[in-house]
Amino acid sequence: MTRTATVHRQTLETDIKVTLDLDTPGAQLASGHGFFDHMLEQLSRHGRLGLNVEAKGDLHIEPHHLIEDTGITLGQALSQALGDRTGIERYGSAFVPMDETLAHVVVDLSGRAHLAYEPEKLDVWGTAGDFTHYHLREFLRGFCNHGGVTLHIRLLAGREAHHVIEAIMKAFARALRDAVKVTSEDLPSTKGAL
Repeated sequence: MTRTATVHRQTLETDIKVTLDLDTPGAQLASGHGFFDHMLEQLSRHGRLGLNVEAKGDLHIEPHHLIEDTGITLGQALSQALGDRTGIERYGSAFVPMDETLAHVVVDLSGRAHLAYEPEKLDVWGTAGDFTHYHLREFLRGFCNHGGVTLHIRLLAGREAHHVIEAIMKAFARALRDAVKVTSEDLPSTKGAL
């Protein structure tokens, strides 16, 4: 069974192509935004995912559209690569520290979209370049809405934006890695459908 998908999304603001391979790690990333590429590399490396992203967006305005639309496209690719989700573990959870920061992420590949994003309730200092934890929230919201993913993110410690964003992304990657594993031949639901 090949668990791959390629999705191309084009709007007046962005042009994004994502190829996702759930079983063969490696990354080729070209979003035009250095810190965002760095975060996508964390997703690929710590999630042990194959991830190719070619993205162009209206960065002269700000990175919001590019980041959100990449999340949307990646979510669509995940949903296609999972197929009917038979055999997957479905759930994943990870704690990741980064210096003073500690992030906890829990994933449910339920087919239902929900994002609980607690860092927005906290006083996170600064930005990573022009990338903020609000940009990360929009990336994850697009991913959840179009991937059929429930995602809970808690920041247990941390204030510095770069550390907060990176710890969350690494925890997200590790939780997703566990959730997409094929661990049975059954659908992980008593309903008979996800």
